[in-house]
Amino acid sequence: MPGLRLTFACGLYDRMLPLYTREVRPEGIDLDFIAIDDPREIFDRMAGSLEFDASEMSSSEFISRKAANACPFVALPVFPSRVFRHGFIAVNRRSGIRTPKDLEGRRVGVPLYTMTAAIWIRGHLQHEYGVDLSAIRWVQGAIEKAGAHGEPTVLPLVRKVPIEFNTSGRSLDELLEAGAIDAIIGATLPASIRRNPDIRRLFPDFREIEKEYYRRTRIFPIMHLVVIRREHCEKHPFVAANLYKAFCEAKNRALDKMRFVGALRYMLPWMTDDLDEIQEIFGDDPWPYGVEANRPTLEALVRYMVEQSVIAAPAAVDDLFVPVDGAR
Repeated sequence: MPGLRLTFACGLYDRMLPLYTREVRPEGIDLDFIAIDDPREIFDRMAGSLEFDASEMSSSEFISRKAANACPFVALPVFPSRVFRHGFIAVNRRSGIRTPKDLEGRRVGVPLYTMTAAIWIRGHLQHEYGVDLSAIRWVQGAIEKAGAHGEPTVLPLVRKVPIEFNTSGRSLDELLEAGAIDAIIGATLPASIRRNPDIRRLFPDFREIEKEYYRRTRIFPIMHLVVIRREHCEKHPFVAANLYKAFCEAKNRALDKMRFVGALRYMLPWMTDDLDEIQEIFGDDPWPYGVEANRPTLEALVRYMVEQSVIAAPAAVDDLFVPVDGAR
């Protein structure tokens, strides 16, 4: 008997690949995996027109909709994307920025104020380095092209924040090189950092900083989670549980393949040393799913969203996700 057909849009990450190849099949579900490597496209198509049955989704966009009772999705505690963010602050050294506090009083570019990566970076700046975020003027726009970053349908902020939209006809990267803005934060680094010696990371030693940060806080920043259209879970109660089980199996298979070093699976010349370091810092699972293993990270994200005017009040972490056996 054929399973319930569901479309699922996601980047083709190693932890998702076994679902794409159908090496892993969710019980009772015929999963049509639509591989899209631009997360912004997935978010815009899902949030704007419910184009998929399930998808990867911005954590901050989901939480903001959930907090506003304006959410047509339920979420699984499955995290396709997570990235430490200290290394994603680019500055123009001619602006005289040497320390995080030097960002106060400056114009800082950001693709989208409410994007999860930006929320994490601002949270780091405020809580780790004492930066007064209200003293920064945010310039919102795409990093590598003029105009907006995608076509987001994000909810309005709950309090006024000094944000201006980039209408200059130039990209944020061009503005940074010209000195019209002083820094850029976001999910990627500007291309100029590879060619212009004046453009550099605020934290050149970000890897060591991030390892110390994780050891101290147990926070590994979550960028994306997985959402399912609510109607499917209401009509077919098995969908959430069976998808969660399949996502966990796919990730575990990817971990096993990554750890096989007879031939390196990825183009990382010192991957064997990287694997030893991952084991020492994270233990057996560097990419945990479920709520409890990620509680410090999720609680920090919710707290930063309140402080940065994205949501009005804290949301209970346990209430963010559809109940699934084994996901707590």
